[in-house]
Amino acid sequence: MKSKDTSKNIKIAFFLNFSFTILEFIGGFLTNSLAIFSNALHDLGDNFSLGLSWFLDKFSKREKTDRFSYGYRRFSLLAALLNTIILIIGSVIILWEAIPRIIHPQHSDAQGMLTFAILGIVVNGIAVLKLRTGQSMNEQVITWHLLEDVLGWTAVLIAAIILYFRDIHIIDPLLSVAITGYVLFNVIRKLIKTLSLFLQGVPDKITLSEIEQILTSINKVVSTHHTHVWSLDGENHVLSTHVTIEKDSTKEDVISIKCQILESLQDMNFEHTTIEIEYEDEVCKHR
Repeated sequence: MKSKDTSKNIKIAFFLNFSFTILEFIGGFLTNSLAIFSNALHDLGDNFSLGLSWFLDKFSKREKTDRFSYGYRRFSLLAALLNTIILIIGSVIILWEAIPRIIHPQHSDAQGMLTFAILGIVVNGIAVLKLRTGQSMNEQVITWHLLEDVLGWTAVLIAAIILYFRDIHIIDPLLSVAITGYVLFNVIRKLIKTLSLFLQGVPDKITLSEIEQILTSINKVVSTHHTHVWSLDGENHVLSTHVTIEKDSTKEDVISIKCQILESLQDMNFEHTTIEIEYEDEVCKHR
């Protein structure tokens, strides 16, 4: 059910964003607002990202095959990486357009900006609420896409209110630069995290030392080695480890140790767990 809800929420966000982007382009030309036109250009990239995320999220739910023995979950991570890159490119384009407007401000229609700002906050806010609880890296990056739009429209709203009472048109590009800079900083952090997962880095909130401490605290476990943790999509993780047990351990002890290990690690979202049990007088090339 959770997987279906994820795809459904991304689908809703895509159609909301696509419909509103068309209105944004029209509004940008009618109001001569760089902030609105920048949001429209950025949302066009968002639409591609959301569509790609929707496709790859559904694709990632396919069953495993002989070629992809873990299934297709990492395609969701691929979507997160592509979305992050697109978001960075879009932010650079906005900055490229906004900085010259700071030097040479242009008149904007405050009333039109105000109308589109309210619509933008509502439409993108609904999409954010739909995806805000997502745990996969793909959902988190999409949420940042949409949150950037909410912040961008908030900037447009503030600019429109100021312009409605005071003829200070530099406010429009200044707020656009400020919001874009803030989002760009956070998106780069997401990119670093996504690349780490792609390179099979240990997921956040999990440390190897903690896992080894949990395993060695189990009765008859002497030590652990060759322990590896990586993530399929930022939400579902994989663990493989060698556990050395006392040489006089019985079959019942081995079964009990395995059960205790799985029970102790159940809160860490390990979808695949491989535990190799070795006796302390047994030779292991990885020890």
